[in-house]
Amino acid sequence: MSSNDILVLILISLLIVLLPAPGLYKLFRKAGIPEWKAWVPFLNTWEIVKAAEIRRHWFFWQFIPIAGWFISIWLLIELVKLFGKFKLYQHAAVVFISFIYFPFLGWSKDEKYYGPSIVKKHKKSATREWIDAAVFAIVAATLIRTFIFEAYTIPTGSMEKTLLVNDFLFVSKLSYGPRIPNTPLAVPFVHHTVPGLKMKSYSEAIKIPYRRWFASPVKRNDVVVFNFPAGDTLTVERDSEDPYYDILRRKEMELYNVYGPQIPNEETRRATSKEQARQSVWEEYTVTTRPVDKRENYIKRCVAIAGDTIVIRDGNLFVNGQPAFVPPYSATDYRVTTNRVIGEDELREAGIALNTDYKSPDFDIIGTNAYLINLTASEVEILKGISGVVSVKREISDIAGVYPYDRKFSWSLDNFGPLWIPKKGVTIPLTPENVALYKRVIFVYENNKWEERDGKIYLNGKEAKDYTFKMNYYWMMGDNRHRSQDSRYWGFVPEDHVVGSAWLIWMSYDSGIRWNRLFKTIK
Repeated sequence: MSSNDILVLILISLLIVLLPAPGLYKLFRKAGIPEWKAWVPFLNTWEIVKAAEIRRHWFFWQFIPIAGWFISIWLLIELVKLFGKFKLYQHAAVVFISFIYFPFLGWSKDEKYYGPSIVKKHKKSATREWIDAAVFAIVAATLIRTFIFEAYTIPTGSMEKTLLVNDFLFVSKLSYGPRIPNTPLAVPFVHHTVPGLKMKSYSEAIKIPYRRWFASPVKRNDVVVFNFPAGDTLTVERDSEDPYYDILRRKEMELYNVYGPQIPNEETRRATSKEQARQSVWEEYTVTTRPVDKRENYIKRCVAIAGDTIVIRDGNLFVNGQPAFVPPYSATDYRVTTNRVIGEDELREAGIALNTDYKSPDFDIIGTNAYLINLTASEVEILKGISGVVSVKREISDIAGVYPYDRKFSWSLDNFGPLWIPKKGVTIPLTPENVALYKRVIFVYENNKWEERDGKIYLNGKEAKDYTFKMNYYWMMGDNRHRSQDSRYWGFVPEDHVVGSAWLIWMSYDSGIRWNRLFKTIK
């Protein structure tokens, strides 16, 4: 845990015991406790422990990271019991609005201090005991999941062989500062859809703008969980399995080819195919949208931060002109030829890890004694030492369907850029050469009305020749370079989409527990 994480934990602990202080000092006066003690962190909870005649060891449990927060809140509930407050809604007021509820009790002439004797006389029903326990558990788990850490499961091989399918992770939300939910009205413990019901798990009746407490920027080479940026629009039928924008682009290309003989003018043909594609997709699918915090969670490595310039040449990544960090378990495809038949079991016995995913296998036979194998740098050396291996050549992908999907850029998966990553506060000129690169950032992520008329760009109704970015952006790529849907396909990740950093593998499973991966930190 970083020093920043520790500082955040301490500050939250202090806030819990200080926010009620304006009303707490009036309650202390009624209870015969020196008022000034209400303003001293943890001295105030010590006085509550004494007044409520609670065992003294409970005071020290407050200093356990995270769990101590709930002990402090419980002690505040024990205080209001001394004033005869036993109802569920009264205790809920202590948990959620103590900074309002405590002053109300303190300044009210009708509220009296009864002391621990009234607590001893009060008996809860069995039903109330269960309700209290359930409410506390839900509140505690929701707060931890929202602001501290969350469990996450690796669903695909995009980060192999750093992270494997069915690795179960803890994701720290303190690393970059806890993010306030955009949609706070939501069913606890689920992301965007209620399991089994195929209905939204959240309401947009209340929408909160992007806020992050104790914000800290993402560092280059961090493994980051974030909300899928291209998940703002999706189809109910395909969701993120086949993103809406991918479906739309395929339809545009299909219609572009169809209209070729009919519309010889290039510009008119593209405009027509684009409009017709949109209509066709909206007729065929149920199209919907999601707020930022309810978009699908993705996990990738942040290879470039705001202000960096990236280039990929023959599969090699360069950041600011320098070779980028290569994770030790980063994998890519190699074309392998042999003078005999080799098999997966033989490679595994030699120490080469191969997945069992039939959709994207690490081992593929492509001809007689010819194979396409997904390997790390160290596994390449192992393979070269196996008898019968004639050549091992890195595969360079020429897939051209990559960001920004504009004919001005002849980029491919393994030959990409140069591309500058937007940085908050930096102003750039808007030119025909860079509009395709930054239009989505300006229009979608930073909520500006974009219009193009007579060769000019208008933002929010005014002609714009330059633009100043409002947020930092990041470039995310999977360690499994040829099997990763990442920024090369959908572009930049805005800072408001960042969820947290991948911290620890607490469980891993594939036809049995992978014992060697348990409690392994992620680098």
